[in-house]
Amino acid sequence: MSRDLGADRERLLAIQRSAQGGELAQAAQLAEAALADGLEHPLIFNVLALRHELAGELGEAQRLLRRAVALPGEDKAARNALGLCLLRLERHAEALEQFDILLAADATLPFAHASRGTALFALARVRDAEAAFQRAIELDPRQAVALAGLARIASYRGAYRQAREWAERALASLPGYPDAQLSLAAADLGEQDPLSAETRLRGLLSRTDLSAEQRALAGGLLGDALDAQGRMPEAFAAYTESNDVQREAYAAQFASASPSALQYALGLAEYLRSEAQAQWPPAAPSSAPAPAAGHIFVLGFLRSGTSLLEVILEGHPQVVSVEESESLIDGVQQYMQRPQDLAAFLRAPPAAYEALRAAYWRRVAQAGAEVAGRIFVDKNPLNTLKLPLIARLFPQAKIVFACRDPRDIVLSCFRHRFRMSAPIYEMLTLEGAARYYDAVMRVLMECTRMLQLDMCLVRHEDVVTGFAREMRRVCDFLGLEWDPAMGDFALRTRDREALTPSTAQLSRGLNTEGLGHWLRYREQLEPALPILAPWIRQFYYDEAGASGRLNQQLNATVIRSPSPSKGVT
Repeated sequence: MSRDLGADRERLLAIQRSAQGGELAQAAQLAEAALADGLEHPLIFNVLALRHELAGELGEAQRLLRRAVALPGEDKAARNALGLCLLRLERHAEALEQFDILLAADATLPFAHASRGTALFALARVRDAEAAFQRAIELDPRQAVALAGLARIASYRGAYRQAREWAERALASLPGYPDAQLSLAAADLGEQDPLSAETRLRGLLSRTDLSAEQRALAGGLLGDALDAQGRMPEAFAAYTESNDVQREAYAAQFASASPSALQYALGLAEYLRSEAQAQWPPAAPSSAPAPAAGHIFVLGFLRSGTSLLEVILEGHPQVVSVEESESLIDGVQQYMQRPQDLAAFLRAPPAAYEALRAAYWRRVAQAGAEVAGRIFVDKNPLNTLKLPLIARLFPQAKIVFACRDPRDIVLSCFRHRFRMSAPIYEMLTLEGAARYYDAVMRVLMECTRMLQLDMCLVRHEDVVTGFAREMRRVCDFLGLEWDPAMGDFALRTRDREALTPSTAQLSRGLNTEGLGHWLRYREQLEPALPILAPWIRQFYYDEAGASGRLNQQLNATVIRSPSPSKGVT
């Protein structure tokens, strides 16, 4: 049957008028009736998808938007909406594909460049994201999403004046835009005005139109504002509420995962304990020359000081790093899906090891590191769990283990907002953070009992209070000559692509403000302290709260290596 095109046009105009007038329920009702009558149009699918998105039904929204973009002709709004929906589903690479398709058809769309920048930022391609946001603003100086994106990047880098300028421009274009308000609050905090940040954030949190991510970020920043005012119980409550929002948002993905990140780490520790009755035999060196002149792994735990050590080391002219890549992923997928898979790894022939080494260096190159003739630093704090791979694939590598008072680590993990993952989900409660820290440290101890590790323990407290002495000790261990450029890490931090909770702090240079911060939350930390007590003693921290300096004798007994030629310094 042929359709009445005039009647169809009127129905579409009615849907459009309702949607533009803010009457989404009515627009969706009209769209549903039109679809039931056989009328298919991108506008109809877009309106229905929006209703599902607002109800949190992202899977159904995505399905409808895919029907929209499959219709003849290219509907720009539907394609952009599909990409944004995929972003909310955290399928960032797929979202980027949609924005690239959109721009391939029309490179002059400012909103598409802004959306592409958002996807690139989610993929941690920060420089590319900046370029996309800048292009959007060139095409439309009032593009609020792009302006807010640049404000967010600037605030992460500690460039608060610049962040404020971008955010204010975004709000002039789109009043009340939550992302811009968040950057202004971060700028308030960075410029030592926590009261203004609190006022701004409480107003933002009173709104009902925030996404879960925006509400969690606002709650965490409110905690920071209250912390800066010395209002610790209120700050702790704000952090808890922020984390509860994330726990609910990610429950479907992580709450029932089996094994959870905690269960996996505990299982790995138990497996290694059962296997540690006999030391693993030493791995044979690679038959092929390594592309790098030297190899260093910097590991520890989140918020233990690994980022500071990495950015200091990369100031040496002989050193290169790639800012926290997952270069060991091939070995993990093949031999560490379950702890018992390591038995097959131990029996694997030399050719299998060579293949994994080649895959590792290939990923390092893909991450942009030119390692030929230089010393490569691989920094990833939770590579502690991958020590069985590291020890056998790279027996000549040196390991720098970053240590910090466990109470400060756990509190900091609980307070900060990270990109979500299975380990981060564990740390959305204080007790969860303590138990995960405990499990990872158990893995560390079992590895040092059974593996040949050339490891140097570096306490964060010693780095920030005795920088020159401590870093010269680390350089001696690594066989590096101290270079004065290594001390200029604050300047380098501002230009790094990776943005972490440490970035803004490191851009200010050395500071001791985080040392012993847990003392201000002693009461709230009480349930976690029994879990952390063994590690407070293990790493020679004063259980009363002060932390003395590790001397050579103590340092040598914190972590032992069974190898007569290697050990802890």
